[in-house]
Amino acid sequence: MKILLDTNILLHREANRVINKDIGVLFNWLDKLHYEKCISPLSIQEIRKYKDAQVVATIETKIKNYNLLKTQAPESDEIQAIRDKFDTTDNDKIDTSLLKEVFAKRIDYLITEDRGIHKKATLLNIEHLVFSINDFLEKVTTENPELSDYKTLSVKRSYFGKLDIRDSFFDSFRDDYQGFDGWFNSKAEEVSYVCKSQDQKIVAFLYVKVETEQENYTDIQPKLPPKKRLKIGTFKVISTGYKLGERFLKIIFDNALRHNVDEIYVTIFKKTDNQEFLISLLKDWGFTHHGIKSTPTGDEQVYIKDFHPIPNKNDPKFTYPFIDRNRQILVVPIYPQYHTELLPDSILDNEKPENFIDNKPHRNAIQKVYISRSINKNLNEGDIILFYRTGGFHKSVITTIGIVDSVYKNIPNQEMFISLCKKGSVFSDEELLKHWNHIPNNRPFIVKFLYLYSFPKRLNMNKLIELNIIKNVDSAPRGFEPITKEQFELILKESATNERFIID
Repeated sequence: MKILLDTNILLHREANRVINKDIGVLFNWLDKLHYEKCISPLSIQEIRKYKDAQVVATIETKIKNYNLLKTQAPESDEIQAIRDKFDTTDNDKIDTSLLKEVFAKRIDYLITEDRGIHKKATLLNIEHLVFSINDFLEKVTTENPELSDYKTLSVKRSYFGKLDIRDSFFDSFRDDYQGFDGWFNSKAEEVSYVCKSQDQKIVAFLYVKVETEQENYTDIQPKLPPKKRLKIGTFKVISTGYKLGERFLKIIFDNALRHNVDEIYVTIFKKTDNQEFLISLLKDWGFTHHGIKSTPTGDEQVYIKDFHPIPNKNDPKFTYPFIDRNRQILVVPIYPQYHTELLPDSILDNEKPENFIDNKPHRNAIQKVYISRSINKNLNEGDIILFYRTGGFHKSVITTIGIVDSVYKNIPNQEMFISLCKKGSVFSDEELLKHWNHIPNNRPFIVKFLYLYSFPKRLNMNKLIELNIIKNVDSAPRGFEPITKEQFELILKESATNERFIID
């Protein structure tokens, strides 16, 4: 397996520009799996232009640790179209040349943190072969659970006072914030959210607090107007391949809904790769740049998310965790053996939580994958789906609301099918292959959805028949089956749903 590493990966790994544990985890996996680490001569040219001569010298001495590509893939019409549309600088041209190696199938995968490269890969239909560090870690963790260093990763609520402030995880906070230890100790009786690895090292941490309209924001420019807000006070995630960033975002959004805030905001430095990752994650889920907060150690960036949004018809992530009441509503079945595995927050009372410890990426992810052969394929971004756990007259229950994020129909081959299912699916490659080949003249399609809400009160088939949502035992949903807005409203009422997340 040949892995091409972008220039930014080399800089972070060999130049020690910042402390980046994600890079260390990535290279550990590449070594475990005996993947061939490749670099392009164009990356070396790019590095030689770097302003820090010591960095250049350091990397020059370590080139022998990589397989330096000796030739370049040929140009093609598709690559030239990308160059004509995007390439205005030498760096742009190098980025496209790296993609060319993947497009020509001379390289198996490209790993890069450059979002421009990922955009180009999508246009070339090779986005499934181009990974960020976190996405690549998710892939190899899913494929090789027996090699994972993180056997059990569950997010727990914990008092500050029960945590070891000497854990190296907190070193970056000490560097960024004067008096961090004193602040941390002053929060001894307050609750945080923590995730630890098997050796009890912290790999993710979150602290949020509610602020009232009387909060003083004079140190933020432009000044924030008076509102009830949820502040993301302390937030850090080390990439493990387990989608912990999304898991913690779900916790943030759940807290914001619970406290009925008008806005979420965060102040964050833009000094390290970990901070850059979190900023990108927040922007993916609808946070926008507001301004600057001045501190003794430099300016923090301020990002906000409106919690009274207007529905976004093109990208549901921007307005998540809200749904548009006026979209198409569909009920879809899910078998019991997959239900809680894919939707862990919707665990049933008769299931054991210890059987669903958060040690698999699809459990933590907000964006998940549903595979279907439904006759009805008429789904669009933003449509509402209700998951119906099968099980018979008394055991079948509607448990969960999701939002359609994207739909993939007419998938050309099994390789593309498996690649598209990698992120957020409960199935192994072997199981996915069986799904693909089960009915050759009726290939499955893929629905990627956002996991939104678990109903407080579950409605079983008996109740659904009584409410005239299902006609009888024989008419239980078998695919994506639409229901009326009135039927949806009835489900919301009977399930004791807090409708704060539903907008018109």
